[in-house]
Amino acid sequence: MATSPAVDLTRADSEISRAEPPSRTRMIVVLGVLVALGPLTIDMYLPALPEIGEQLGVSSSVAQLTLTGTLAGLALGQLIVGPLSDSLGRRRPLMAGIVLHMVASLLCMLAPDITVLGVARGLQGMGAAAAAVVAIAVVGDLFAGSAAATVMSRLILVLGVAPVLAPSLGAAVLLKGSWPWVFAALVVMAGALLAVAALALPETLPVARRRPLKVRSIAATYGQLLRDVRFVVAVLVAALSMSGLFAYISGAPFVLQGRYGLDEQMFALVFAAGAIALIGSTQFNVVLLRRFTPQTIMVWALVAATAAGAVFLTLSLTGFGGLLGFVIPVWAILGAMGLVLPNAPAVALSRHPEASGTAASLLGAAQFGLGAAVAPLVGMLGNDEIALALVMTLGMVVALFALAPTLRGGYHADGGSAVERADGVTDDAVPEPA
Repeated sequence: MATSPAVDLTRADSEISRAEPPSRTRMIVVLGVLVALGPLTIDMYLPALPEIGEQLGVSSSVAQLTLTGTLAGLALGQLIVGPLSDSLGRRRPLMAGIVLHMVASLLCMLAPDITVLGVARGLQGMGAAAAAVVAIAVVGDLFAGSAAATVMSRLILVLGVAPVLAPSLGAAVLLKGSWPWVFAALVVMAGALLAVAALALPETLPVARRRPLKVRSIAATYGQLLRDVRFVVAVLVAALSMSGLFAYISGAPFVLQGRYGLDEQMFALVFAAGAIALIGSTQFNVVLLRRFTPQTIMVWALVAATAAGAVFLTLSLTGFGGLLGFVIPVWAILGAMGLVLPNAPAVALSRHPEASGTAASLLGAAQFGLGAAVAPLVGMLGNDEIALALVMTLGMVVALFALAPTLRGGYHADGGSAVERADGVTDDAVPEPA
């Protein structure tokens, strides 16, 4: 007897529910590969920014707008992909996004002027957004509370390693060819990620949990999220912390290569050292989560980042310390950010597990949207140490003042940590996949 589509969907949903959950290690590896697409897209071409400006006949601040286009595409793309992934499942929007990224990379290779390159970079960002939002949504599907924060810390490890490798890869490409070849390399990498996603990522959203793909339903979900003050604060903190990172990404090539005269290879090494500071703190975050809540960790990290920012601003204004006076405070700020970046998304997602995709899209859109605004701001303020110090420090101060009033019950005597959800449930002992 033939079965109806509805019966088939119910059966598929049941099979997903009965299936053994994927191991946490496997999911971290697969999701880590996916989230690497965004940093590779952003950072691989950083050593080529001065060359792009020269060859296309534009100033450094105009060349930076190609980075703004990428970040804007990442922000807009996540707002689109999030609801799609809540309705169609995680895999199909992911595959379509990676294919878009590959096509946009080809357009970047052939761009005749800065306008076309900027538009193509925006499309490239929209494609990379699919990988970013789906990876975070899958974390929300499978984990909650401290378990989610732990998995996010491992993913931030990848987000730290990718910026270490990306400028070095870009510099290696530039040794053999001109800047369009950086985008040729991204085509190849995206193709490899497409194969990984197709073969190794299971569908984690059962049919019964999918939401209607209707404008009214999507708007209602966004409205529900935006009415949750604690969710909004967590998103704001994540966005402000990420904006500091993007300020550094956008301004560092011009400060380190322009003011301090570092070549492309030395720039890549110095840039990598900052990423190592970020990586180390994200992994130390896993240890801290055994005793403190994510909220407590974030507050103290933002206090440390604000103090380092004050030192950075002072050294920049006085010109004291030279290159070390620039990199050491920046590394301290990046280290503090490494304790914020995994925890803020985990807190936000744990409050709305019923809409992980849309919540992840709003989170990502805020992070990359603010980053898109910050990148040209650094350029307009002068692309120097003072501009970077001012933007990075101001972001940390605002994040601290936003988060501090929401802190409640940060320490648990038993060493555990809890995250209160919007439905009143406390995720104090969240089951984890094997």
